[in-house]
Amino acid sequence: CCNDFQKTLWLFKDPFIHYVRYQGKSILASKGTHLLMKKWKYYFVNFWQCHFHFWSQPCRIHINQFSNFSFYFLGYLSNVPINPLAVKSQMLEDSFLIDTVTKKFETIVPISPMIGSLSKANFCNVSGNPISKPVWADLSDSDIIDRFGRICRNLSHYYSGS
Repeated sequence: CCNDFQKTLWLFKDPFIHYVRYQGKSILASKGTHLLMKKWKYYFVNFWQCHFHFWSQPCRIHINQFSNFSFYFLGYLSNVPINPLAVKSQMLEDSFLIDTVTKKFETIVPISPMIGSLSKANFCNVSGNPISKPVWADLSDSDIIDRFGRICRNLSHYYSGS
């Protein structure tokens, strides 16, 4: 059981695997295919059973597949869909319609907690756009350093899993 796991593990090494702990839950992220993730799920269950005598139910391990339009921003994964958009054109003289389907980049992105932290500290607005420099002119150096320190603490809590 354990030797099989170690022998086959080298076939599925992925340098793009990320492990995150958050609120008592563990998240494993990879850019692999759904089949690869199912194999990882199988290997992790076997690993826990063989090495830690931890009997887990595979049905409690969920695989969520993100679309190809996901991107990372400040440590957060955002999923931005590209929606088909039908554009209608009409010729007035000949009176016919042309339907053209194009891909529209959906700009409405869920606001990540990081952008929320930055906006609370007045580094940017809630859309993520930076605030103009005149606002910064009113702040003292200690205010800017304090705000930056709060953001660093938030990042530290995020990456430490607490």
